Amino acid sequence: MTPVEEGRPRALLAGASRRWVRMLPWAVAFVLCVVLLPTTIVVLTADYGLNGGVASALAVAQSAPLLLAVVRPLHAWYVVFAADVAGALALLGVDFEQRLLWPFPPMELVGYVALCLALGLRERRRTLVLVWLATAGANVGLGFAAPHGSGAKELLFTILGGVALLLGGVLRERSEVQRRLVEQETISEAERGRRTLLEERARIARELHDVVAHHMSVITVQADTAEYRLATLPPDVREEFTSIAATARESLGEMRRLLGVLRNEEAHGELVPQPGLAQIGQLVEATARTGGPVDFTPCDAEVPEAVGLSAYRIVQEALANVVRHAPGAATHVSLSVSRPADDGHGGEQPAGGRGGERLTVLVVNDPPPEPPAGPLEVGGTGHGLVGMRERVRLVGGTLDAGPLPDGGFRIAAQLPLTEEELT
Repeated sequence: MTPVEEGRPRALLAGASRRWVRMLPWAVAFVLCVVLLPTTIVVLTADYGLNGGVASALAVAQSAPLLLAVVRPLHAWYVVFAADVAGALALLGVDFEQRLLWPFPPMELVGYVALCLALGLRERRRTLVLVWLATAGANVGLGFAAPHGSGAKELLFTILGGVALLLGGVLRERSEVQRRLVEQETISEAERGRRTLLEERARIARELHDVVAHHMSVITVQADTAEYRLATLPPDVREEFTSIAATARESLGEMRRLLGVLRNEEAHGELVPQPGLAQIGQLVEATARTGGPVDFTPCDAEVPEAVGLSAYRIVQEALANVVRHAPGAATHVSLSVSRPADDGHGGEQPAGGRGGERLTVLVVNDPPPEPPAGPLEVGGTGHGLVGMRERVRLVGGTLDAGPLPDGGFRIAAQLPLTEEELT
């Protein structure tokens, strides 16, 4: 198997962490090429008596591909193997001493062993077996034409090549096993982190239930039973208690949904529809009952569910901030869809007619009639604006929030309505 990066083969040991290890195959191939090329020419001409031109051609074909073997060892093997066999056949035409090794001289053995080692580091078992069978077949076949008879030393080509292939294959598989172990350890570490996160979520859910749910349930029961326990309550006070009970029950329902998400990461949410633009009016009415006048400009446009939910949560948090920090202040809530103005270039809107449209959510409160004596909520988190910005960012919108010169506060959110712009 040839590792490929962006469609191009990688060099041997290219994945090593140290630079000198990555450069080692190139250095070895260069040294072998520089040493074996002239050595082969000299030995073939001086010792074996081969023609100089033929010896030079064989030397180049047997040595130069070693540089290619760093990147494509199998391609290099095709060339070197053919050149070695051709060299053995060429030596049959000359008269050389019996002591000299044939069919593959020593310098060819050195280059071929190095090439087999490169093959073992790169190719699969099946390829290595086929290469060794081809090596053994050529070696045995040429042995029948041995000019001085055949012996054990003529099989060095097959034996040493097989050892190199085996060694390279073992090293490659060992490296692959280590890599998989590292990947498995990484996966196991991620699983441990995920399990820790789920355990922490479950712990938070239990704490939220123990700390908050009990008190909210008590508020609901007290508000529901007030008209029976206190017989002299005026009608408007009874209505106020009823509103408090309804708000408490709604808060309990939302908290239970949140606890369900915290307890189960795989939960896909409740089947009950999430609040949207249609429910913002109820928020405004609930805030108005606390004593602060609220002016509301609704919008009946059809918006994506994510945008509607974000708008609802932004208004909910903004009104809660008014109640906490500016009780009794007049508040203005408006929802509107802004369409892109004509830029004068005659541009056309995308298909669907909603290209560039944005839902504008505006919540502005005046200064409180009287400075609050103290905070209505002790130990506030201060994460309201952070949560607003995160919701706006998730749908690809923008948020502008800040105090006004007269002491009021303004929150303006722009939420895109086209699916292409939602992020």
